[in-house]
Amino acid sequence: MILYGSSISPYVRKTLAFAAEKGIALDLQPAGMGRGPAEFMEASPFGKMPGFRDGDFMISDSTAIITYLEAIQPEPNLLPLEARARARTIWYEEFADTILMGAGGKMFFNRLVAPRYMGRPGDEAAALAAETDELPPILDYLERALPASGFLVEDRLTLADISVASPFVNLAHIGWTPDPQRWPKIVAYTQAILARPSFASWVDAETKFLAA
Repeated sequence: MILYGSSISPYVRKTLAFAAEKGIALDLQPAGMGRGPAEFMEASPFGKMPGFRDGDFMISDSTAIITYLEAIQPEPNLLPLEARARARTIWYEEFADTILMGAGGKMFFNRLVAPRYMGRPGDEAAALAAETDELPPILDYLERALPASGFLVEDRLTLADISVASPFVNLAHIGWTPDPQRWPKIVAYTQAILARPSFASWVDAETKFLAA
């Protein structure tokens, strides 16, 4: 199975971590931002990361890819079967992808992607507004929502945790980390999830790459 993209994308990283937790091997091939093999555009017609190929089956979007992986290898179960738990898991994935990364993405794009990969200054005003106005209430919600178990759903690792932890890597790459006085549960939570082998090797490789 081939995954097209870069693990620096929170959506690609989420997919890689999900597959690793299920014991599924994915071959990551560099693609995205207008680059990549022709097969990437076949899998992802609009050039969005990640793209995916399994033989003659091609699909894009992390949620679609994860849905496929869960279906072909149901165990270990990372999408709960119980109706309410499954709904909560999907909610947290959506929360991570569109709400948390909606704010964090403005910071990441303008402070790293635009200047480093597009050769132009980022919009620091937009990044600062996201940091000071948009992100804090989002994190306040997550701080309240985190259970004592350290897992968002069913007191065990699910897609919810994999999805929510991934954007915090991007924030760390631009030097932003949660205030431990205001968000102590988030600090402990993200440290624990991102220390798992499914994440740790990718985070380490990204950190070294960006420091070069």
